[in-house]
Amino acid sequence: MEKKLADGRVLRNFAIGQLGWAMLSGIVSNWLLYFYMPSEEVIAQGMPLFITQGIVFAGMTVIGLITAFCRLVDGFIDPYIASRSDSLDDPRGRRIPFLRRFAIPFAAMTVIVFTVPCLGSEAFNDVMLLICLVLFYVSLSLYCTPFNALIPELGRTQELRVNLSTYISVTYFVGTATAYLVPTIAGFFQGPLGMANSYRITICILAVIACLCMLVPAFTIDENLYAETEPSSTPMGASVMKTFSNKEFQTFEVSDILYWVAITMFQTGMPFYVTSLMGLDESMNFVLFAGMTVISLLFYAPVNILAKKMGKKKLVAFAFFFFCLAFGVTSVCGMFGIPALVWGGFVAVLAAIPMAILGILPQAVLADIAEADAVETGENREGMFYAARTFSMTLGQSLAMILFSSIATFGGTGYRVTALVATAFCLLGGLVFLRYHEGDVLKVVTAHTEALLGGSSAERTDDPSLIEE
Repeated sequence: MEKKLADGRVLRNFAIGQLGWAMLSGIVSNWLLYFYMPSEEVIAQGMPLFITQGIVFAGMTVIGLITAFCRLVDGFIDPYIASRSDSLDDPRGRRIPFLRRFAIPFAAMTVIVFTVPCLGSEAFNDVMLLICLVLFYVSLSLYCTPFNALIPELGRTQELRVNLSTYISVTYFVGTATAYLVPTIAGFFQGPLGMANSYRITICILAVIACLCMLVPAFTIDENLYAETEPSSTPMGASVMKTFSNKEFQTFEVSDILYWVAITMFQTGMPFYVTSLMGLDESMNFVLFAGMTVISLLFYAPVNILAKKMGKKKLVAFAFFFFCLAFGVTSVCGMFGIPALVWGGFVAVLAAIPMAILGILPQAVLADIAEADAVETGENREGMFYAARTFSMTLGQSLAMILFSSIATFGGTGYRVTALVATAFCLLGGLVFLRYHEGDVLKVVTAHTEALLGGSSAERTDDPSLIEE
């Protein structure tokens, strides 16, 4: 069947879906620990304690154990969902039916995570948080794994791929920045409702908005026009084995796990760095993250241009090492008599540059690897590749939550150590990524694309011609 190249409208509608799920993921990633393991400053403002606090086993906290377990469960479910998506035989395509069906459950579970585990004793709440968080991550995977599998299918050329990655990076950061608005919006409700209920109301409002965003690509993109919808016949186990046997993907996966450990520790620590280390009000979380996002957006156009001219590998490796500088500075913020706002602004500027690069290019790198693998093997397993990346995110975030929640029990000193640990993981991630052979992958992808589109037309994103599948 002939396939069209996706135009700007399709890419923008797809990116709106990313805006929605980034909001929901950001709410849980950024505020779960803050809500259920509050600092002394937050407790003093009226936040109740709902679950068991402190170290409970092998230097780990209840919240750390729960989040780590839930993410690992999610990581093992992802390949199953990817296999179901790759093999789905549906007139609407292999991905869109999942997006339509699971947007609402995903949004609902985000609200439930902050609501149901607050109704009984600490032991009851511990169990309920475990159950609710497992269901949250399962619903996240049911939406996001098929969603991400559309990236290489909508980004058929190198230029389209970088442009699509740029679009979804913008909406990812906007969604994550919106998630940082939770305490600011909650402040309007806190007087009559109390701190905990004001957070719940705010999360409910944002979840509704996020759900509407996630439904946009589900009902505005005709998958059959742009993507390969022929179901894969490869069994799940074989598909997983083939995916992880790809040597370039192995390099990407290891570096990606290390990246997610580092960035999750940094993002989880942001509310604590701002309030406990810098001494700023919690509302400054949004201001600083929004500042990082705006500054980062200024670098998107240069990153987009440079990636097409000099390749993705050099930029990604540079971003890893530059992030090390940002994390290292964070570990000493609030010291040396420097004003708090100066520290906050300095960290925001330093983090903005690597955020721009790592927000755009890893998705494009993975799309290259997935397409090259499809060319070489003759099997379209995009869903499994993105499920594997979700697994790397899951594993990295799980380890980060265990480390952060355990180290953070030591208060201010512990928060500084978390930033140093993030620095070490980021450095390792950059060193591993240097082993990626971008040239070999792009030779396969470029030759295949030129064969489909006819010579130099492979790089025209506005080319109305059709791809003969």
